[in-house]
Amino acid sequence: MNQAPPVTIECWKRIGTFGDRTCPELKIHVHCRNCPVYSANASRLLDSEVSEAYLAEQAEHYAQAKRGARPGERSAVVFRLAGEWLALSTAVFREVAPLRPVHSLPHRRDRVVSGVVNIRGELLVCVSLAATLGLSEKPTDSLGASARLAVVSRDSDRFVFPAEEIVGLHRYNDSDLSPVPATLVHAQAAYTRGILMWREQPVGVLDDQLLFYTLNRSLS
Repeated sequence: MNQAPPVTIECWKRIGTFGDRTCPELKIHVHCRNCPVYSANASRLLDSEVSEAYLAEQAEHYAQAKRGARPGERSAVVFRLAGEWLALSTAVFREVAPLRPVHSLPHRRDRVVSGVVNIRGELLVCVSLAATLGLSEKPTDSLGASARLAVVSRDSDRFVFPAEEIVGLHRYNDSDLSPVPATLVHAQAAYTRGILMWREQPVGVLDDQLLFYTLNRSLS
């Protein structure tokens, strides 16, 4: 009959399951948790007195307020347009679609209103956000493989605009916004609420209410 090996302090870390596994008792018990040495040390640990200093230290540690990262109260979709990084409130985004042909409207020559585009069987007005902001936009057929159409709406108004790239959602707080620099062109500055740093890139957060107001006026 095998006798229990003598109690050796933390032998499981040296020669046991958590060590080099040279302990001969492993042939019998397979794992240290099945060994009486391991059990004896666990019981001794549970029965030992806990010092007042240790209790005070642990109480102080767990009493501290958790400093978790506070998520941003606002969210916006970041996209690239005419070489500029911009963002619009997530609330106005409805869909991101592949580029499709834009059909011009007869007897209309407008820099902002490009025409109409078919989105899921519905003809929506396609606008040039770049022209609205006073930026130089590339032709739609030369935007590249990452270009997409963004479908946006506010109240009953729906528009589509092409973007060179749409990278996704970013959360932020109003306190994260920096003032609009004087170097921005006048039109773009008028529609920009503030500048947000994203992946070490300045992003202009657009005022969607003012933007939709201007787009609606372009249709009249």
